[in-house]
Amino acid sequence: MIRYAAAFVVLAGAAQAQSVKLEGDEIAILLTGNTAVGVWEGANYRQFFGEDGVTIYAQEGARSARGEWRVHEDEYQSIWPNDDAWEGWFVMEFGGDWFWVSKTTPPTPFEVLEGQQLDGQ
Repeated sequence: MIRYAAAFVVLAGAAQAQSVKLEGDEIAILLTGNTAVGVWEGANYRQFFGEDGVTIYAQEGARSARGEWRVHEDEYQSIWPNDDAWEGWFVMEFGGDWFWVSKTTPPTPFEVLEGQQLDGQ
């Protein structure tokens, strides 16, 4: 009996360590009305995702940018002034942490704060 319990604990730990790619509806629930916080290209940032499809990106030492965001199939996508096309990212969960993932960059961790928290509070 103890052997089976130990095997269950090991298997449960392995299952928890697997990364999970979020589906479109899960991305929308996670981001809508909330703020992502992380480090992008060496600079701290905060990004708010409005229910109306507006996103605001605030990076330390730079002027805030206003763009649009959406969920298309299983990707978060955004478009910014002067961009010609929407850019997409997958959102992954691993060990309770969130990551932006694309084919061209390594997974980039971020946290999600409830509500609009662009001011750092």
